[in-house]
Amino acid sequence: MRAPIDRALEVFHATYASVPAYRTFLEQHGIAPDEVRDEASFRRLPLMTKEDYFHRFPLDARCRHGALASAEMVAVSSGSTGEPAFWPRNEHDEALVAERFEHVFHDSFRADERTTLAIICFPLGTWVGGMYTTAGCRALRAKGHKVTVVTPGNNKDEILRVFTALSGSFEQTVLLGYPPFLKDVVDTARARGIDLPRARPKLVLAGEVVSEEWRTLLAERLGQENVFYDSASLYGTADAGVLANETPLSIALRRFFAAHPDLARERFGEERLPTLAQYDPRARYFEENDGTLLFTADGGVPLVRYHIADTGGIASHDAFLDFARSGGFVMPPALEGGRGIRPLPFVWVFGRSHFTVSFFGANVFPENVTVALERAPIHAWVTGKFVLMAEEDEARDRQLRLVVELAPGVTETNDMAPAIAESVVLALRLRSSEFANYVPPERQRPQVVLAPAGDPAWFPVGVKHRYTRKAP
Repeated sequence: MRAPIDRALEVFHATYASVPAYRTFLEQHGIAPDEVRDEASFRRLPLMTKEDYFHRFPLDARCRHGALASAEMVAVSSGSTGEPAFWPRNEHDEALVAERFEHVFHDSFRADERTTLAIICFPLGTWVGGMYTTAGCRALRAKGHKVTVVTPGNNKDEILRVFTALSGSFEQTVLLGYPPFLKDVVDTARARGIDLPRARPKLVLAGEVVSEEWRTLLAERLGQENVFYDSASLYGTADAGVLANETPLSIALRRFFAAHPDLARERFGEERLPTLAQYDPRARYFEENDGTLLFTADGGVPLVRYHIADTGGIASHDAFLDFARSGGFVMPPALEGGRGIRPLPFVWVFGRSHFTVSFFGANVFPENVTVALERAPIHAWVTGKFVLMAEEDEARDRQLRLVVELAPGVTETNDMAPAIAESVVLALRLRSSEFANYVPPERQRPQVVLAPAGDPAWFPVGVKHRYTRKAP
């Protein structure tokens, strides 16, 4: 079997030979491609970034043979800054993405044995998530899995309509979408008296980190029976599709680290818990660079040592398991005799660091606020969406402000905001030593404002939610 670096070198040389922008990029950096023949020389190649590469060269020049027309399809992403970007792709790209979906649907959901309704709840149209997901699920059917796809998109009423009308004809139903939106779908279904557990529902998540408390809460509301096999998060980007996926093993390990925060800090180097996934190194060549991730992947726009600005890291399968076992990890009996246990390396990702709020020198991460909203009885009041800001009050003192979305049909009472504020303080003190030590005790309690579900100023419907904002 070829080493992963051999495939990365192959992608590099093919990109140099066929992509005009990359050829110019290397010439500007004084790189002779014939000298790049091993891992050491590959790791000396310049990093490909949005600023130095994508914003400097036109789209055609970044495609193979300098022609956008060489692509079979073009998708659009909003990007982390909100500026739309175009991503050409080909059938080969979607085949690689389909393999990640296959690991989830085969290993976790047993869709090779069970008739499965896959409800696509990502936005459709030109946006990348819905179309990539639809293509990946349809490819599973072509490979022999018992998957039937329906595409209501992010229309909540239509999702619930097709769920009610169709799920009874299948042994299980999978909802695929962004975590806060799927939670909203689940909560709305419960409020309408829809019997979700009868459909043996599963979840495929993407777009943001979720806590293990969130996973447990949704499992309870959906009547799921095995938390290791009933949901999976994907690590994906508009740039290169799905790069890695959670597995039953990675979920078991993540839940172990969630219960042992000191070990988690030692392993991941941060106060917060990342998404932990496994990847195929022959399809995506990952590197770690000063606490951020690089990857090399073929595609409509080939990527070589692409610096996506995600903070995270990588580890071999054996090294990661050895560390966990040294801290007391034991393989749970619920891992069903080894199904879904693949000897693949691990990648963890926190997301982009600029989605934090700086408060008295401490980084306040949305992930840690999320945990506070998932505690009883708070989780019954809210959707899980919020907006976090650090702003100055009239006395020019810094104040942490939190706007939280109420669940549909919930009316604010006097005890809600204080309970949420107290839960947030406790979660931040526990999970962030920076917050506990940098922020004066009298400033730690956030100002909590509750907004109705779908409030257009804070929680517009149909838009990918942003959990932090600059104060007005």
